[in-house]
Amino acid sequence: MNRIITFGTYDVLHIGHIKLLKRAKSLGSHLIVGVSSDELNRDKKGREPIYPLKSRLEIISSLKFVDEVFVEDSLDLKAEYITSHNADILVMGDDWEGRFDHLKKYCDVVYLPRTPSISTTEVIEIIKEKA
Repeated sequence: MNRIITFGTYDVLHIGHIKLLKRAKSLGSHLIVGVSSDELNRDKKGREPIYPLKSRLEIISSLKFVDEVFVEDSLDLKAEYITSHNADILVMGDDWEGRFDHLKKYCDVVYLPRTPSISTTEVIEIIKEKA
């Protein structure tokens, strides 16, 4: 069966994350999740994560459909992560459509639809407004 790899920050875990990870797992037998380091999150999103890396790793690794987690330190190392984890399929949300097509020489690349009307940024804004 296929080994699936995906990446994300997974800060303020929400139903969109859960649905994407479950759909990713349905494509194979082993789901590997790269969780963005705090430094990478600052670089790509311009803000500190709400939860520190250690907590995010524990949250993601506790999900019954996740088989393996590791720290993603750089967006530029995806090919190395795919190779070192022997991944057959890279799964990303369709908001990244086309951005990882260059990795098709290492594995299949699948973009799954995001859950409508939910994002971590939106959840954080709602919490701020209610506080």
